[in-house]
Amino acid sequence: MSSSTSNSAASPVSLGQDARLIGLVGGGHLMSHFSQLLLAPLFPWLKDAFQVGYIELGFLMTVFFIASCATQAGSGFLVDRHGPRPILLAGLAILGVAAFGMAASPSYWVLAFWTGLAGVGNGVFHPVDYTLLNRKVSPARLGHAYSVHAITGSLGWALAPALLVPLTIAFSWRVALAGAGVLVFVVWAVLWLQRERLQVPMPDRSAPGESSAAGGSFGFLRIPSVWVCFWFFVCWASVTTAVQAYAPHSTRYIHGVPVALAAMCLTIYLLCSAAGTLLGGFLISNPQRAERIIGCGFGVAALVALVLGFAKLPVMAVPVLFGLMGFCSGTAGPSRDLLVKRSTPPNASGRVYGVVYSGIDIGQATAPLAFGLLMDRQNFHGVWIGLVALQLLLITSAFQMRRVQRPVAVPA
Repeated sequence: MSSSTSNSAASPVSLGQDARLIGLVGGGHLMSHFSQLLLAPLFPWLKDAFQVGYIELGFLMTVFFIASCATQAGSGFLVDRHGPRPILLAGLAILGVAAFGMAASPSYWVLAFWTGLAGVGNGVFHPVDYTLLNRKVSPARLGHAYSVHAITGSLGWALAPALLVPLTIAFSWRVALAGAGVLVFVVWAVLWLQRERLQVPMPDRSAPGESSAAGGSFGFLRIPSVWVCFWFFVCWASVTTAVQAYAPHSTRYIHGVPVALAAMCLTIYLLCSAAGTLLGGFLISNPQRAERIIGCGFGVAALVALVLGFAKLPVMAVPVLFGLMGFCSGTAGPSRDLLVKRSTPPNASGRVYGVVYSGIDIGQATAPLAFGLLMDRQNFHGVWIGLVALQLLLITSAFQMRRVQRPVAVPA
């Protein structure tokens, strides 16, 4: 039995306690996703300000996610050893400082430096969040916790363009990024004031079985499903990056969508994704549905992407279809997190989530280069072909996880 289960059984947790913890974790996660879109909505302005192309702008995202990937894999070990609270607060502080640095950047390469620092701050969140949720939330509410966690991420993505684009239009992109830094530090202050709720009792590593769970600190790397999850997240992140950074811009050329409406397409996509994720939290009440939920959600999303990429559409139909695509994709979010939990040995959640979710960073680091190249070559239909192909790979990977899944035992 995992420590989280045994803890819950020994001292039942009230709904209020669970809700407060889920809300605090969700607030931090919202800032993580918000930080991932600090630059993408501002690409049209940054392109002019620094006289660069889309592939150079995509490289900024690559820098961010390479730094995040390295941090995420390492921070999982720190979380398992020192607990999630100090790692979470440090990550948020780094994000806030980096946002102010971006706002003051005098050149492209200075902007790239601060973007990399922001990636370091972003890299702590998944090992921290899932350690807190898996160790402190009642098992009966864990599916809903995953759902809320995913929703707050989608809301963070939705908030970024909704906040940054109007501030940029009204003032400047520098003011917008400075405002983002202020917001990050407001959330940091809230978590600091509620820091006692983020404390997790650490296991006694001198006890037999604790330090050698699943074959030692690196034993989880021998679990096949961990690596299938990793590949799944590479594809997931590539889809997300394509939609966030390039799909709305491509509709300007394919369907004649105005720039302001193109930015709104992304916000609509992300808000509808959050709604789909809420539904997904109820659908996953039966864990055996996980792969089928992912298959259905991304199957429909791929069909919608084909329509957006190749059908002749009126301008106002484009945001509606973005919303439908986001809703269908969102239903798969809680199922995704449950598949990872199945692969997690006891007392190793930080390490497993750190390594598996580093696949997100790899996907988000490489996808901007590939899709940015398509955009620079004006192959706007190719953006949608790539998006559909990645969605089909997601479906294949989800069912592959079921085939390789093995129960994880704790050595005596």
